[in-house]
Amino acid sequence: MNGLDEPARRRTRPNPRPRPNPRPRRGTRSAAGRPLGAAGTRSAVGFRSLVAVLALAAVASGCAGGGAGAGADRSARPAPGQQPEKAAPPVVAPARALYGYAARLRAAHLARVAAARRWGLRKVPLTPPPPPAHKPEITTRKGFEVDDHEELGLPPVFTSIPTEDRVVFLTIDDGAEKDPAFLRMTSELKIPYTAFLSDYLIKDDYGYFKEMQDRGATLNNHTLHHPYLPALSYARQKHEICGMQEVIRERYGARPALFRPPFGNYDQDTLRAAKSCGVRYAPLWDEEVFVDHWEYREGDRELHPGDIVLSHFRGRGDWKGTMPDLVRRFLDKVTAKGYAVARLEDYL
Repeated sequence: MNGLDEPARRRTRPNPRPRPNPRPRRGTRSAAGRPLGAAGTRSAVGFRSLVAVLALAAVASGCAGGGAGAGADRSARPAPGQQPEKAAPPVVAPARALYGYAARLRAAHLARVAAARRWGLRKVPLTPPPPPAHKPEITTRKGFEVDDHEELGLPPVFTSIPTEDRVVFLTIDDGAEKDPAFLRMTSELKIPYTAFLSDYLIKDDYGYFKEMQDRGATLNNHTLHHPYLPALSYARQKHEICGMQEVIRERYGARPALFRPPFGNYDQDTLRAAKSCGVRYAPLWDEEVFVDHWEYREGDRELHPGDIVLSHFRGRGDWKGTMPDLVRRFLDKVTAKGYAVARLEDYL
């Protein structure tokens, strides 16, 4: 037949195809010790989309490298006397950048979680959206106008920002309490706030508020001596407001654009004087938070998108608690209501 007897043919018959390993049972472990099956495919929900993006970027980077992997054409050989072409290096920079960005996001989130735990918060504060590309139009709230307000181009008086973002704004007045723990807490939690300062309360420690500014807070005008302004002449009001403008310029680098009248009281002379020395906005507030309770301007006693919240630099000498106690009460409520804390100046 073909020169081989029957026994020889049987001896040269190829071995049967090996059977594949059975699918591992749920709960079993791989050689690396990782759980297999459905239990081993779980991942953190917050990072699933990011991982998918990173995987696609890695694949794209590999494809951009010219296919120099296991699937490349190995049959291609240079002709005799020709030098082989050098393969282009794989393009991995985009994937590396995305992985680095993901690592930074995760590190920032873990730091925020740790800070929330360290400062005794019930939940991690929500992260605000990016500042709006187009700033909302700020106008004086109805009923808060003075005579010829619009005709004279006076700074608008308002208690909230027109926005659909679920954000509120923390503002803190006067400067009496100078608690280093407050600076650490707001910095570690990444909580923005706006300060309105009076010189007679801050002049014993200008450096505390310089550190506050260095940590990202904006320092604004709350007059030199915190008087009831409508009882003063125009000249005296101008001295109180414009004098504080100069204190902030000399100590902290620039005259502020925001002014809050003490007690929230003002008249036409107040706003005229404020405008004369560079004030552009006169924000008031919708809610006020204390260490042990909240107060509301509106009858529904609720937070609303864009509300401005007032508090004060106070400690145990005035309240039944500290500045960190105040911030904790504020954050626990706004977070539970689904609001993030945004920076007021980002919306002006």
